Amino acid sequence: MHFEYNVEGGNFTRAGYASSEIKKILKQLNVDIAIIKRTVVASYEGEVNIVAHAYSGTIYVDIDTEKVEITLVDEGPGIPDIDRAMQEGYSTASSQVREMGFGAGMGLPNMKKNADLMEIKSEVGQGTTVKITMLLK
Repeated sequence: MHFEYNVEGGNFTRAGYASSEIKKILKQLNVDIAIIKRTVVASYEGEVNIVAHAYSGTIYVDIDTEKVEITLVDEGPGIPDIDRAMQEGYSTASSQVREMGFGAGMGLPNMKKNADLMEIKSEVGQGTTVKITMLLK
């Protein structure tokens, strides 16, 4: 199964839409609730990162009998130092984003904690791609 969701940068009123849809799909497929919860946390954090940091992005979801793969691709400023960005509490979010309650620097660390596998590729001035894999067995 393949699903695709477009994410608009800066549109916090729609942040979480794709993650909610992913949750519905996994429930319909009778995926274990613990896996659903971890998947939703990881996908939501990634979705909010797109909204908070990028101009736009797309979330691709591929589901088979063994795994759920979620690939988040954004057109944004990129991440100059991925190791630093992976540190809890490190954030490049604007003060406006922080005032809304986002940008605490926990997005990427929470994604990594909840995913079975996670890969990040980023190019400054181009954007970032994060692939998270959730094993179903």
